Amino acid sequence: MKRFHVHVSVADLSASIRYYSALFAAEPTVVRDDYAKWALDDPRVNFAISNRTEKLGVDHLGIQAETDAELAAIQARLASADLPMQSQSETNCCYATSNKHWSVDPTGIAWESFHTLGNAPTYGESRDRSAETAACCVPAPLNAAQKPAAKTTCCAPQSGCC
Repeated sequence: MKRFHVHVSVADLSASIRYYSALFAAEPTVVRDDYAKWALDDPRVNFAISNRTEKLGVDHLGIQAETDAELAAIQARLASADLPMQSQSETNCCYATSNKHWSVDPTGIAWESFHTLGNAPTYGESRDRSAETAACCVPAPLNAAQKPAAKTTCCAPQSGCC
């Protein structure tokens, strides 16, 4: 059975761990100096937070597969829809080794489908090795022809329209 994945970038890891532990009525299953993760069954979600990037908020969404077959099925759906996709094998990211596929939705939200193979001792490296502060858990940039147009929204909390 697959598990929904959400990764949120936070400014204050300790305060965020306190908040999400209260929200989920559970302590994180993984805690590091820069990262925490809850593997919840109700709701069935892999919820992770980190303070490794300057941009705060939802970093990416995803689907965690429990088997190679589930991951292959997700990859086949993306490929059959002719959507841009990047694949990584046995990559270290978020203190885990995983096989994964990345895609970006039309609004620019990164989606990760992955099957975790085991734990890793480090957070990982950026796929863009020239960007020292970039997170490892993001797809490489799409080329200009694939990149969705930037949009603004009126429904940001400070806009007052919602």
